[in-house]
Amino acid sequence: MIRHIEFASIRNFRDVGGYATQDGRTVRWQRLYRADSLGWLTGDDLTTYRGLRVRMVIDLRHPFEIEKAGRAPENEGQLYQNLPIEGRRWDTSVYSEELGVARYLADRYLEMTEDRVDNLRTALEAIARAENAPVVIHCAAGKDRTGVLTALVLSLAGVSEDDIVADYALTGLATEAFIADWRRRHPDAPRWPGFGLAPAETMRFFLTDLTARHGSIERYVTQVLNVPPATIAELRDHLLTEPGSDG
Repeated sequence: MIRHIEFASIRNFRDVGGYATQDGRTVRWQRLYRADSLGWLTGDDLTTYRGLRVRMVIDLRHPFEIEKAGRAPENEGQLYQNLPIEGRRWDTSVYSEELGVARYLADRYLEMTEDRVDNLRTALEAIARAENAPVVIHCAAGKDRTGVLTALVLSLAGVSEDDIVADYALTGLATEAFIADWRRRHPDAPRWPGFGLAPAETMRFFLTDLTARHGSIERYVTQVLNVPPATIAELRDHLLTEPGSDG
């Protein structure tokens, strides 16, 4: 199966399927996608996108971002939820070379797990329902907010930390083109040194720190987000193959 789906107008659209879990199952293909801003889709890209038969779009951007860049094109019967998960705006003035890009980003990701727990819970509940699939979750770059939510989903599914980190770092393949697009759209806007980067250590730091705070990712989801165990079981049931099947 193909993980990266090529579009001319967006850079970071990919299938989250294919990862093995600790109990011998595999994340099903064509159930969950992650992406950068779907509002940029145009022309032939619309045909490609509609061919995926996306049933639900979970848009993690702020409303002002949607107003600027637009929202996902509509498919017949497609569901849409705008669920911003970023509370505090990023203060890039606290970044330093000594701190490093990975540590700075991981700290912002931890803030997301504290600030908009209502929307994180709603997003996980939506992804857990089989009737909503295929789901695409996206933000602006498809790496930070999308990376946090995808990491939670894969962790709940039983995917190894190494594979979650590797999935996050795949954004690096799109970084150069994403930055070029951003410069073209915002020629005079300043950029902090880590803009567009997705170093693997970021996700490693994030998962380690979230686990240290709460005991496990699943405990964070059940105790802080108040997602019931039955919902997690539902998520696993429809996202994962049966043991021995490659789905």
